[in-house]
Amino acid sequence: MTIVAVGASTGGANALPKLLAPMPPDAPPILVVQHLPEGYARPFAERLNRLCRVEVREARDGDDARAGRVLVAPANRHMLLRRRDDRYTVEVCDGPPFSRHRPSIDLLFRSVAAAAGRDAVGVLLSGMGDDGAAGLAEMRRAGAVTLAQDESSCVVSGVPRHAIERNAVDATLPLHRLPREILSRLPRSAS
Repeated sequence: MTIVAVGASTGGANALPKLLAPMPPDAPPILVVQHLPEGYARPFAERLNRLCRVEVREARDGDDARAGRVLVAPANRHMLLRRRDDRYTVEVCDGPPFSRHRPSIDLLFRSVAAAAGRDAVGVLLSGMGDDGAAGLAEMRRAGAVTLAQDESSCVVSGVPRHAIERNAVDATLPLHRLPREILSRLPRSAS
């Protein structure tokens, strides 16, 4: 099974509906870290759930990462991918900010690199700062496909730019092309 990990910051709240709405009901598991203030993750996930054909909800500790499901990290909590035998689950946990953020895109991506390796796709969307760039580089070193939103379609292109500078990105695409690109990079049996 392929895991899709998505990180976004400034501008991501507008980009994520455009990324997720085209996903088919049997899309691979998608894990999302969007930097949001306390109290906004659940309403944000509920809004996405109304717009999408996949189930979207705020992640809870121990949730299965499964086809047709998008899990959004709660505000002020880290979300990590764990592999247990032949299934993936998420760990939602406290901990100090990492890359100045909680939840941290870098921590999610690092955990995906460790748990899923080449059976993953990492995507960085619009954002300020560099949270996610180091983690995306780790995903790429682990054999995952790594994608970034291009500068022209970003509200703020800092996060993708930092990842590109680290040679962490396989392809940079406009936002409207990312959903099809993600699906095209999956093994035939995974989509």
